[in-house]
Amino acid sequence: MNKLKLILGDQLNINHSWFKENNSKITYVMMEVKEETSYVLHHAQKIIATFAAMRFFAEQLQQKGFEVIYFKINDKQNKQSFYQNINKTIKEKNIGELQYLEPDEYRLSTELKKLESIENIKVESVDTEHFLVPKLYAKDFFSEKKHWRMEEFYRNMRKKFSILMEEDKPIGGKWNFDSDNRKRWNGSPNTTEDFRPSHNHEKLFLEINNENIEHFGEGQETSFHWPISREESITLLNNFIAKDLVNFGDFQDALHDENWRLFHSFLSFSLNSKMLSPLEVIKKAEEAYYEKDLPLASVEGFIRQILGWREYIRGVYWANMPGYDQHNFFKHNAKLPDWYWTGKTDMRCLALSISQSLANAYAHHIQRLMVTGNFALLAQVHPDEVDRWYLGVYADAVGVQLPNTRGMSQWADGGIVATKPYVSAAAYIHKMSNYCEGCKYDKKKRVGDDACPFNSLYWNFLDDKKQYFAKNNRMAMMLRLLEKIPPTELADLKERAYKIISNPDEY
Repeated sequence: MNKLKLILGDQLNINHSWFKENNSKITYVMMEVKEETSYVLHHAQKIIATFAAMRFFAEQLQQKGFEVIYFKINDKQNKQSFYQNINKTIKEKNIGELQYLEPDEYRLSTELKKLESIENIKVESVDTEHFLVPKLYAKDFFSEKKHWRMEEFYRNMRKKFSILMEEDKPIGGKWNFDSDNRKRWNGSPNTTEDFRPSHNHEKLFLEINNENIEHFGEGQETSFHWPISREESITLLNNFIAKDLVNFGDFQDALHDENWRLFHSFLSFSLNSKMLSPLEVIKKAEEAYYEKDLPLASVEGFIRQILGWREYIRGVYWANMPGYDQHNFFKHNAKLPDWYWTGKTDMRCLALSISQSLANAYAHHIQRLMVTGNFALLAQVHPDEVDRWYLGVYADAVGVQLPNTRGMSQWADGGIVATKPYVSAAAYIHKMSNYCEGCKYDKKKRVGDDACPFNSLYWNFLDDKKQYFAKNNRMAMMLRLLEKIPPTELADLKERAYKIISNPDEY
């Protein structure tokens, strides 16, 4: 029986068991389809990176002797639909069985289930062999608990995979060194060079544009820096471990206008497209701790993002879908400011973070959470708009990114992911960055035309939402500070906040 096996653009795992042996009765199919470029407006580099990595992977399979049918975006025979392209291939190749790797996204999982309606074909989904635990592992782990907590899940994962452990105890006597990972960077130590590869994808970008695929951001087709192969991803990993991991822990939350990357790894695209496996990245970092005597706080902090947070967020997603994408706990309905698409705002922290995102299709977690996400939450933007922007702008935003935005960033899930909203006034941004220097707005002022908008928005948010937090111990200190603000000053704060919320594009 002839078999057809579908590989999606974020399933580029050359070590999958599918490829351990060749079989002349098996054909693999990959496709670039417009329906996957249009469900949200995507950054040009996200589209380029995905297509370039897919094409390289297909060529790699072909060089190994596998039969691969590849639909390029501009192929005349491309029906621009998974279902139609597969149906066409089944008829042409006399296929009796279809297999596909399980998608990481509910939307795609629902779409691919339609393939089961094809007559006289056996259809089966297969595990991607990428994540460390099954997608419902977290749901089972917390089945008898009232609340989910990432830290509890993370400790279980440390034990389960024996990572940074001495028998049943964590190395260093602590599970989590997050409190050591919050230093401000002032230019020292210097960061190393950007180890990402350089590509010229001008021809591919031209194909994308000729097909009238809408996109935004800078394409950088002549100087493109995302890895498109496992080999490039391993080089990136090795350089990060050798040069940057030592300082990652101290400065992982830092922001600076002269160094947008600092000590971050840029491995998220490689991981989310499955060119790298999470366990090999974790093991590489753990080995460096033992062999290179790297700071435990740096190694643990990096490992926690992958072993803990990444696996946990996936668990949250699948335990709450369908329906998680409908949460709007605060009933926010404001529009996302237009300058999220241009970076043209007088608020310097937002201008820097958004301009960087538009230029590089990348921002690290504090820029996403405490700058762009913080403002959107304080400005009471509808979480649908925030989800779409985050999903579109970042090259690594594939699969189960939803709980990171709707849950962690916007607290629209009412506390499923995080125990409290991550909101702040200007003080936090100033503490962790030099972004406030030279800004039109004064970080210390609460009211007045030159006062930082974050300040009035922050106190207005706490006052508007205080009824939601009456029983939230983690919000108690902030609410006590709110109570100390004189009523007349609070009224002035709220008046300015409402002006910003009603017309944020003026700021």
